[in-house]
Amino acid sequence: MRVEIWSDIACPWCYVGKARFEKALAAFPHRDDVEVVHRSFELDPGRAKDDIQPVLTMLSKKYGMSEAQAQAGEHNLRAQAGAEGLAYRAEGRDHGSTFDMHRLLHLAKEHGRQSELLQLLYRANFAEERSVYADADEFLIELAVEAGLDEGAARQVLADPAAYADAVREDEREAAELGANGVPFFVLDRKYGVSGAQPAEVFERALAQAWGARSPLQVIQEDGAEACGPDGCAVPSQWR
Repeated sequence: MRVEIWSDIACPWCYVGKARFEKALAAFPHRDDVEVVHRSFELDPGRAKDDIQPVLTMLSKKYGMSEAQAQAGEHNLRAQAGAEGLAYRAEGRDHGSTFDMHRLLHLAKEHGRQSELLQLLYRANFAEERSVYADADEFLIELAVEAGLDEGAARQVLADPAAYADAVREDEREAAELGANGVPFFVLDRKYGVSGAQPAEVFERALAQAWGARSPLQVIQEDGAEACGPDGCAVPSQWR
């Protein structure tokens, strides 16, 4: 079974939702038969790389709230993250473009290190003092290497704005086709969708339902057709 997760590194609920989903997956009896693929989704597509501002300022402008209200929301998120064992800085974070991060995640996917890099990006954005936006290229390269990627390959991707850009846009196009207008958005076997950072219990039920709904393979075979198996190949009747 395949689970696709659309998310953005700038999204705090994606950070929390990933932890809740992984908790549910760890308890799922068929977890070893579940493939998890992370898909790209930008909350702020088209944002210039050098357009960086404090999170509280961004929230105030985007949602028309006071900075005090925005700060209260950040404190709530810190509590939600803490309940999942995640560190979260409620003060002093900034906000910027995540496009290059998504491009690197596609590189990581090709090398089987996507989940590792995503978790490091979340940690850097939500828990560390160093800005993943202001010191973008060097910090991203360090994180890519920590995730197990080749430094030269990571530098090459960041140096070429076209590298994996189409892959990011294709993920975002698919999200729109599936009706995802927010993240996190979980799609199980392209049959079931779960929107938002739901409690682990919801993900447990979704995994069980999607697993149970898988269609068994229907085999069409004529009587007497020859085949090979663990004990060898059948001898065609005309050779007997």
